Amino acid sequence: MSIKNFLRFFSLLAFIIFSTSFQLHKSKPAPTLKWLTWNEAVELNKTAPKKILVDVYTEWCGWCKRMDKDTYQNETIINYLNTNYYCVKLDAEMHEDIKFNDHVFKFVSDGRSGSHELASSLMDNNMSYPTIVYLTQNFERVLISPGYKKPETLLPELKFTAEEIYKKKSWQDYTAGK
Repeated sequence: MSIKNFLRFFSLLAFIIFSTSFQLHKSKPAPTLKWLTWNEAVELNKTAPKKILVDVYTEWCGWCKRMDKDTYQNETIINYLNTNYYCVKLDAEMHEDIKFNDHVFKFVSDGRSGSHELASSLMDNNMSYPTIVYLTQNFERVLISPGYKKPETLLPELKFTAEEIYKKKSWQDYTAGK
């Protein structure tokens, strides 16, 4: 075998080894959180019931954006939410009507701004952002949780609702035992 043929063979072998090892070590794509509209969650819940997490936010809310960037990008949180919940993003200042249970929820202006009736109803008119509202698959409210949450703070809340701990303990008793 000539040196020229040996170099061709060696180059081809090196290329095959390099390209195979590159394919074997490809990183899997990061999971993404499946956000739904209210209506999409309602429709999906009809055939495959799940708990519902409603993230009530506004476009101008800095803590809401930070929670989207940090907490809702955490792989543990994403996997837990996608498995156990329908996740709804609800803009508390949206202007579109939402029909639910024979009622039409609308935007209500208060002069310079306003809020959506569904957000107000879910949050008992305590409008602060971000706020997470946890609902059963029957749309019964379990917990209202205002404020920014880090992943390690959010996970116990997710488990409290998804695992139906709320049926045995209050949120205060659950968190006191941690």
